[in-house]
Amino acid sequence: MKAVFKKLFYLLHSKEENSKENLPTNYFLILLSNTATKLGDTLSNPKTVLTWVMSFVNAPVYLISLIVPIRESGSMLPQIFLASVVKKKKQRKYVYVFGAVLQFVSVLAMGCITLFFKDSFAGWLLIIALIVFSFSRSLCSISSKDVLGKTIPKNIRGKLKGYIVSIAGILVLLAGLFMLYKSKTDANVYFYSVVLFVASSMWLLAAILFATIKEPNSKKSENKESFKEVLQRINLLRKDAHFRHFIIARSLLLCSALTAPFYILLTQKHIGKDLYLLGLFIVANGIAAILSAPFWGKLADLSSKNVMASAVSIASVLGILIFMLIYFYPMIAKEFYIYPIAFFILGIAHSGVRLGRKTYIVNMAEGNKRTDYVAVSNTIIGVILLITGGISALVSIISVEGVLLVLSIFGLFGAFASYKLKNVEA
Repeated sequence: MKAVFKKLFYLLHSKEENSKENLPTNYFLILLSNTATKLGDTLSNPKTVLTWVMSFVNAPVYLISLIVPIRESGSMLPQIFLASVVKKKKQRKYVYVFGAVLQFVSVLAMGCITLFFKDSFAGWLLIIALIVFSFSRSLCSISSKDVLGKTIPKNIRGKLKGYIVSIAGILVLLAGLFMLYKSKTDANVYFYSVVLFVASSMWLLAAILFATIKEPNSKKSENKESFKEVLQRINLLRKDAHFRHFIIARSLLLCSALTAPFYILLTQKHIGKDLYLLGLFIVANGIAAILSAPFWGKLADLSSKNVMASAVSIASVLGILIFMLIYFYPMIAKEFYIYPIAFFILGIAHSGVRLGRKTYIVNMAEGNKRTDYVAVSNTIIGVILLITGGISALVSIISVEGVLLVLSIFGLFGAFASYKLKNVEA
């Protein structure tokens, strides 16, 4: 298998010169494990699948509105405290493995809850499982970037991420087509449970693959963590102007993530909640990833900050355009094809935003400093997500279209802030 990985690696990167013996094997183990988790993410996506599942079990609307803020912010908030745990490990891949196993258990629990419970009780149980999932995700997030930085050279990280998203996109496309096929018959509780069971298995597979990565030992931090030291880590925002500017830009980039549920809400409001619509959204997202990820990946290796700026510009212009179409031509809102097309374009944009900002922060620093950057960045973004997500959920009761417009305008500021960042690939 090692020889196969080596041949495939040099087929993809024939011009790359690198003497690291384990590079090809690590490259494909990271590719396969990340592809598995991305498929699992899609099959349990809070913006699409979990929303449908919560509606199916008759969970209250106020619980459904909490899904995205909890899932997104819950995975980020603990990271500033978890950074010290990661920095004390020489082999940081095992932090990822533990987090992946916990995600497997929590999503498996979601499938069981969907199968056996209903109404408010089912909704609360799903929220609890989602909280566990989000915490587990934070372990994987903070450790995976460190392992990536230690095992994969800077000049091919963007391409690797692009291949991951593209391959996962093909699998997502197949999953969406299967859901379109199932929409011809009545999808019942067993169907949704099986979807979540398959999603959970992806994290178990990822844990197994990631555990076999040949990771060089990290410099182990012997310092005992105190609350004062946590505050000192936050103090990076004051001392490090480059990092502070990245945080500002990343905060404004949230438009591409936060607007996604509102395209779903607009669809449900004007078209309905049929399963075929869920299938269309998943297919649109899969095709977007397949087409755009390799392109964004190659560009990110040249300039990840330009990828961030370009991608969020697409998301912002799209949101403003959809608002204007619905506001000035309300009959268009009844045309079902508008929403999958918009979601496809948003998928292209969001793929670029995610790939660009992940590549940027990995390339900003090395070693324990990278771990601190990731931890502080994700914790602050988690707080911002929780606040803006909660406000957006409340305001959407008044006007879904209005929230879409405001978030899109903020995205334009994010494009400008991203463009003004330093080029860390230079």
